[in-house]
Amino acid sequence: MSLEDHEPTMVGGTLGPGNSTPAGEEGAPGQQHQSFPWVVTLLAGVLITTIVVDVIGNLLVIVSVFRNRKLRKAGNAFVVSLALADLVVAIYPYPLVLTAIFHDGWIAGYIHCQISGFLMGLSVIGSIFNITGIAINRYCYICHSLKYDKLFSNSNTMCYVVLVWALTILAIVPNWFVESLQYDPRVYSCTFAQSVSSLYTITVVVVHFILPIGIVTYCYLRIWILVIQVRRRVKPDSRPKIKPHDLRNFLTMFVVFVLFAVCWAPLNLIGLAVALDSRLSRAIPEWLFTASYFMAYFNSCLNAVVYGVLNHNFRKEYKRIVLIIFKKYKNKAIQLHWKPTLNENVPAFLSYAVLHIAVENVSSECL
Repeated sequence: MSLEDHEPTMVGGTLGPGNSTPAGEEGAPGQQHQSFPWVVTLLAGVLITTIVVDVIGNLLVIVSVFRNRKLRKAGNAFVVSLALADLVVAIYPYPLVLTAIFHDGWIAGYIHCQISGFLMGLSVIGSIFNITGIAINRYCYICHSLKYDKLFSNSNTMCYVVLVWALTILAIVPNWFVESLQYDPRVYSCTFAQSVSSLYTITVVVVHFILPIGIVTYCYLRIWILVIQVRRRVKPDSRPKIKPHDLRNFLTMFVVFVLFAVCWAPLNLIGLAVALDSRLSRAIPEWLFTASYFMAYFNSCLNAVVYGVLNHNFRKEYKRIVLIIFKKYKNKAIQLHWKPTLNENVPAFLSYAVLHIAVENVSSECL
């Protein structure tokens, strides 16, 4: 089948039957999807904020880890990987969604729709799998500290990161075969269509959300139990001790996990509920569906902020990077400001010329 056979048409400002939500649902093809101006402004504002904070914040995270020796640890390979997963959506899919918001419909075409949907799926699955990797890493570091160096050597950690992305790609590939990447005018996005197959939707929610959340919850519960045991310990024994900075690092990553779960739970629960009972699709308000999507989108900009607020090393490195950039541009501005020109500053120009001639004379005499 050719690309032209799949090419979606534009109907009422949205994609037509080739690539939209099923008939009978909100924003179905042939229906004009109307939004209040304040809703469009709100969604655009949220997305613009998300894009700006996402790009700046996650670039700071990546640069900080590579610059700061204290942050250049094996476990932070997952942090960099998570930052890359969050950065992907801010560079390509979110700007296209923003364009769709301003034009009240998808104008980028079928190919960009598919790529955008694929990258969104890649980002969210990559995020939760990396968060799972971080949780397992913290669990081994705190609860099995004697085995940690062997389990998470530099080479092993890089293999784990590669495995995370291999599993991520493997998890997103089935979307191409079931043609579930479709444009939904309610959220102005090319995304996973929950109505394509109830069984597939249930599988996606379980594998991409519930199972990873369960693994992370188990790891962090075991850590919390150990923390409580250590704090209640009266006499020293052979059981592992938890250093204050290790506890702070754990709390930082725990907050990252909680925020991800809170931001993505509404969307996944709505999808699971509709998959189990299709009649609920008409009972769920459109505003709740839209809010769940943009709440999930907003999560991509939060991690860098959490690191800066809760982690001293990240916060310190953020300040260093910002100061370096500020000083660099300040020096450039000073140079441009003081650069003499004949028309604007004759005395300065003459002084510069005299100094230049004097230097040349001294140089010639030395030679």
